[in-house]
Amino acid sequence: MSDAVRIGIAGAGSVAFGTAALLHQQGHDPMLWSPSGAGTEALKSAPLRASGAIEATFEPRIAGSAAELARDNDILLLALPAYGHKAVMDALVPHIRDGQHVIISSHASLGAVYLMQLLAARGIKAPITAWGTTVVTGRRQTGSAVQVNTVRKRVDLCTVPDTQSDRALDACKRLFGDRFQPRDGLLAISLSNLNPQNHMGIALGNITRMERGETWSQGQNVTPTIGRLLEQLDLERLAIAEALGLQVKTIFEHFHLSFHVPVASISEMNQQMHAQGNGGTGPATADSRYVTEDVPYGLQLTAVLGQLAGTPAPLHEAGIAIFSAMYGRDFSKENALLAALELENFTLDDLTQAARTGLLGTAPSVPQ
Repeated sequence: MSDAVRIGIAGAGSVAFGTAALLHQQGHDPMLWSPSGAGTEALKSAPLRASGAIEATFEPRIAGSAAELARDNDILLLALPAYGHKAVMDALVPHIRDGQHVIISSHASLGAVYLMQLLAARGIKAPITAWGTTVVTGRRQTGSAVQVNTVRKRVDLCTVPDTQSDRALDACKRLFGDRFQPRDGLLAISLSNLNPQNHMGIALGNITRMERGETWSQGQNVTPTIGRLLEQLDLERLAIAEALGLQVKTIFEHFHLSFHVPVASISEMNQQMHAQGNGGTGPATADSRYVTEDVPYGLQLTAVLGQLAGTPAPLHEAGIAIFSAMYGRDFSKENALLAALELENFTLDDLTQAARTGLLGTAPSVPQ
């Protein structure tokens, strides 16, 4: 590879645009693929414009298909909501080459195991790196613009198979800088993603604002009451991690490292974020990934891991039930990745092994 790495990004939303801007800033050559085509339409007539934590104007390469994305790039990165992961993985699998590094930003619901098993069914061996969260946060604006709210100082990651961990870590550092914290397998990464629990508390406390389409400050509305809920949710996640013998960062470390504020209560940290201008804007619709992605793909996995570890997470389970009641649908049944993996047929020991190898012992059929 030359100094400028060619990296193909599956996705064309705020995180994909912000990640492409960071790669451009780092001297690399990103290509974007929108599975629907709609997400990159504006880039046909205007350059990508990033503002905020990253200031950049450039013209990323655009892929017309999954095949083109895989063919024309050294590394692939998935940057789209978790409910789109299975379909995008199904589309990419026939085209991923032996040894082609895949990064999932951010990883959800053991998606790396699903992808690894599909590749194994083709006889393809490729390292898959799972990030606990995204390296940037932001908001896609009109046209080709993206507001980047923050570039995180620390992102948890692991790679399957774990024999490829050092090589994959070096690649991530080369692309994005020295900002990665290796974690002990996919279960640790799954429990390192705090967005589902945080978004649950924030959405629950502000659902009428979302439903009415109001413009509201997210950080400012993490009031003391909501802050205490987020802290209690975090205690459940930490208890599961401890039962599994895993180390993960706390919610206090998350806000400190992601948004560069002093450690205090969660409400106080969010008020500080609001005061310094990186508290973010809350969702202006009830059809938000805070619910439609994070409840089935985040809270559901935490609840399943809690049951398997003998450390139930009643607040997480209550959140799934409450949002299911409010939305009139069963979010516990909407996780396509967990359904495909059929976790009910495996033990905790099977999952612990798969968290290091990427393989559960059976491989789903390869999509045609």
